[in-house]
Amino acid sequence: MSEQELIERAQQIKMLIFDVDGVLTDGSLFYGDDGQEYKAFHSRDGHGIKMLKASGVEAGILTGRTSNVVLHRAKNLGITHIFQGADDKLAVYERLLAQTGLKPEETGYMGDDLVDLPVLKRCGLAFSVPEAHELVAGQVHYITRAHAGRGAAREVCELIMRAQGTWAAQMAHYDR
Repeated sequence: MSEQELIERAQQIKMLIFDVDGVLTDGSLFYGDDGQEYKAFHSRDGHGIKMLKASGVEAGILTGRTSNVVLHRAKNLGITHIFQGADDKLAVYERLLAQTGLKPEETGYMGDDLVDLPVLKRCGLAFSVPEAHELVAGQVHYITRAHAGRGAAREVCELIMRAQGTWAAQMAHYDR
C-alpha cells in the first residue's frame, strides 16, 4: 500500500480497536501464586490512546481472553467499547458495527495472531506489530516499527492523528 493510500484510509477512521495480548502487551502472561493474572502495559501507548480519543477517534478493545486487568486498563484510558472472551472476533466486530452505526472503512484494527485475521481483513485499516504471525503480517496495511507493548499502539495513534490533521492540536498542549 502506498503512503498516500494509507493516509487516505487513516483519514476515515472513527474508531481504532485493539487486541490486547501481543498488541497492547508484549504477549507475556504472568500469574501469581494465587492464580491472579498480571499484564504490563506501556504508558506511552496509553497516552497515545488518550490523545487519539481527545482528537475525536473512539477506541475499543477486542480480545479473546478475559481478564480484570484489561477492565482496569480500559477504565483508566476511558475506553468503553470492551469485548473480552471473544472466540469469534468477527462476530463481535460485526455486532460493534451494528451498535455504533460505523462502517468497516471507518474502523481500524490492530491484531497480531491468527484469531485476528477475520477482523483485519474486514476493517478499513489493518495494523500489526513486528512480532505478528507471518500470515497476519501478510494481510495488514501497516506493520509498526515499535514492538508490541512497547509503543506500537502509540505509533498507530500518531499515524491516524497526523493523517486527520489533529496531531498539531494535541502537541499544542505540550508546546507552551
